[in-house]
Amino acid sequence: MAKKDKKKPRVVNIVNRRAKFEYEVLSLFEAGIMLTGTEIKSVRAGNVNLKEAFCHLEHGELYVKAMHIAHYYFGTYNNHETKRPRKLLLRKQELKKLQRRVTEKGLTIVPMRMYISDRGFAKLEVALAKGKKSFDKRATIKDRENKKNMERIKKIHRMT
Repeated sequence: MAKKDKKKPRVVNIVNRRAKFEYEVLSLFEAGIMLTGTEIKSVRAGNVNLKEAFCHLEHGELYVKAMHIAHYYFGTYNNHETKRPRKLLLRKQELKKLQRRVTEKGLTIVPMRMYISDRGFAKLEVALAKGKKSFDKRATIKDRENKKNMERIKKIHRMT
């Protein structure tokens, strides 16, 4: 009996780095996402862009809009639309909490990261976030540059 070669599943981890810079994250939620056949194949290939994506609540359901999933190369005439709205799957309590917090305090829901779970499902990590002011962004840049400088100094110190 021959051994089966187990392929390592390709790790898909698409991060929205711009969102970390633009928003202050208050809480994170893990949501499933409804995709079609060619969309999930394209996601597994890593052809997703979260830069312009945003989440929108309508009729008690959460949708992600403007998320770009590239056409699947081997798809036929049945290929998907690249920027169509996609429904996110959350528990009712989580949806109600998000609805309440967004309307009360003027917060927003931002997609932070997309990945494939251990079971093979596409998941989207969404955050309840508050927009940063320009001085907060400058502070973030300053902290990042200070951290880089400290790492550089440590590296030079280790070499000597």
